[in-house]
Amino acid sequence: MLSSWKAILVLAVPAIVENFLQSMVGFVDTLFLSQLGLHEVAAVGIANTMLQIYFAVFLAMAACSTILVSRSCGEGNREQVMRICSNAILLTGLIGCLFGVVSFCFAEQILQLMGAGPEVMDSGTTYFRIVATPSLFIAMMYTLGALFRGTGDTRTPMKVGLLMNVVHILLDYVLMFGLFFHGFGIVGAAVATVCARVIGVLLLLWYLHKRSLVAWKAKVWKVNRDILRSLIRLGFPAALERLFMRFGQVIYFGMIIRMGVEIYSAHTLAGNFTLFSTIIGGGIATATSALIGQQLGARDMQSVKLYSKASVSLQMLIMTFILFLLFASAPLTARLFTDNHAVILLIVTVLGIDTLTQPATAVVTSLTSVLQAGGDTKYPMYVTAAGIWLIRTAGVYLLGVYFGLGLMGVWIAIGLDNYVRAILLWRRYRTFQWIRSV
Repeated sequence: MLSSWKAILVLAVPAIVENFLQSMVGFVDTLFLSQLGLHEVAAVGIANTMLQIYFAVFLAMAACSTILVSRSCGEGNREQVMRICSNAILLTGLIGCLFGVVSFCFAEQILQLMGAGPEVMDSGTTYFRIVATPSLFIAMMYTLGALFRGTGDTRTPMKVGLLMNVVHILLDYVLMFGLFFHGFGIVGAAVATVCARVIGVLLLLWYLHKRSLVAWKAKVWKVNRDILRSLIRLGFPAALERLFMRFGQVIYFGMIIRMGVEIYSAHTLAGNFTLFSTIIGGGIATATSALIGQQLGARDMQSVKLYSKASVSLQMLIMTFILFLLFASAPLTARLFTDNHAVILLIVTVLGIDTLTQPATAVVTSLTSVLQAGGDTKYPMYVTAAGIWLIRTAGVYLLGVYFGLGLMGVWIAIGLDNYVRAILLWRRYRTFQWIRSV
């Protein structure tokens, strides 16, 4: 078990570092925007809420690219790896361009749909149009990084991500506030984001060519219908799974907002605390997906079982331990964000609940990646849809609103959802019916 943990962590740590750095950039971005004014913060917040839906689709596409590449790597079929990489890039380019055209043409209508008021509509539309029109580069960032991870290389995306984030922060400051010239404000923030992504994509493409994962030969870039069909067949349910989660969050977040400012603030701050656990869980899931795919390609079922169980146990141990530390230190650390005693008490309470439910969250995170790596993207989609809508959203209303438990009821509902999904995913895992040809 220890050797399996080590193999997972070798791949997971760079992915965790990359995700953590990205979160820090988001924090710095918000800090800079707050210097411009609350309207700018709100405008970017609304635009980014919509972009989260874009990210869900692009992440699903990327995850499926990892599945196919890792399988072919396990089989030792280098030529097939190159074909998968080129076709994944072509499909990603098409999807990214479609999202970009829609964003450019309907930016204002999209933000109206998100509930943007007249005071933020102009700046929000400008920001969204600049950032979302080149959706090609957002989609490419996810897919290109996923291709590396499928081969077992999580260090290259981390290095590129680090450089990207440094460029992003520097350009953010210079373009927003100016340097020997007048700053461009929110427009500067948008341009800085796009420039960083363009640089990241160009670097990843260069590294792909350097590692011989793509070659500029016509036969390699020929459209392969079987590969495209596999990407779409795996990607569509995976995208729906993430969208079910996002739309469910929009619904029950609305319920929490109506509970009052203090409750919503406590929920937001508690969510920021749990982000540390989520980042680590996501990194381990990324590593697990690559390892499971490679072992399935090599037809080594013993290693598949070993890595699957190691991933579950490792995530349960680390994520629960981190949440316990956050819960134990919350009475002190929460004071860094607020001096409102009611909010601090709520944060401590919900972190205590989340500590008790973290083992289930770890199982859900781990087994979702295991099943998807095995080619079964539909079952996690069904489980997520049922859990989010029938248990979590309904539970938030019943416990939080109807029975008046407030934020405590919200987090109990979230925990119940995770425990039910964990049981269903574990039962599915034990049947091994999730292992399919991709």
